[in-house]
Amino acid sequence: MARLAVLEDPRIRAVNEKHGDDHGVKLTELRALAKQLKTRHELARELWATADGSARLLSLLICRPKAFGRAESDTMLRQARTPKVQDWLVNYVVKKNPHAEELRVAWFADPDPVVASAGWALTTERVAKKPEGLDLRGLLDTIEAEMKTAPDRLQWAMNHCLAQIGIDHAEHRARAIEIGERLEVLKDYPTPPNCTSPFAPIWITEMVRRQEGK
Repeated sequence: MARLAVLEDPRIRAVNEKHGDDHGVKLTELRALAKQLKTRHELARELWATADGSARLLSLLICRPKAFGRAESDTMLRQARTPKVQDWLVNYVVKKNPHAEELRVAWFADPDPVVASAGWALTTERVAKKPEGLDLRGLLDTIEAEMKTAPDRLQWAMNHCLAQIGIDHAEHRARAIEIGERLEVLKDYPTPPNCTSPFAPIWITEMVRRQEGK
C-alpha cells in the first residue's frame, strides 16, 4: 500500500474520476508492480479487502483466477462498483474461472444493472467463442426491447453483445444492424481518429470488412 501511495498521481485520479473510476496510479505502473510481485493469491485477497481502487486492480493482476469459489466471485463483483475494477475482474479473473458459466447465467438475470452488465459481458464472450447452446435470436429480442432505456453500463454491455452477434454470425447480421440503426444507441459517441465507433452498425460493418480483407 505504501508503494501504491508513492505511485499515486492526483492528475491521473482526476481523469479517471471523470469516467467513474477511483484510482490514481497509471495502469502501466500497476502492471510493472504486478510483474515484480508475480502470483501471490493471499496477498491479492488482502489487497482486495482494502477496498482501495488501485489495490483492487493490482490484486486482480497477481491472483490465481481459478482459486476463487463461485460465492466469492459473486461477492467480489458486487463489491466492484467502478467500471475498471469490474472490467478487469470479469476479463482477467471470471472468464478463467471454472464457475464462469454458472455466474454468467446468474448475473445475466440479476436485477442490479451493474451486475447484469457482467452477465452480458460473459455472454458476449460466448457469442464470440462458444455460441453453441445460446439463443442468439432471443438475445436480439431482449436487446431490441431493452437496450434503448438500459442504464449506461448495462446498455454498453448489451450494445457490445449486439455488435458481436452481427460480426460473428452472418445469419443474424442484417437484423443486428437494423436494430442498431433503429435504436441509435451510441450513434453520436465521440470516437478518436483511427478508432472504430461503438455504434453497432458501423462497428459490425468495419469488423466484417477487416475479417474479409476488403
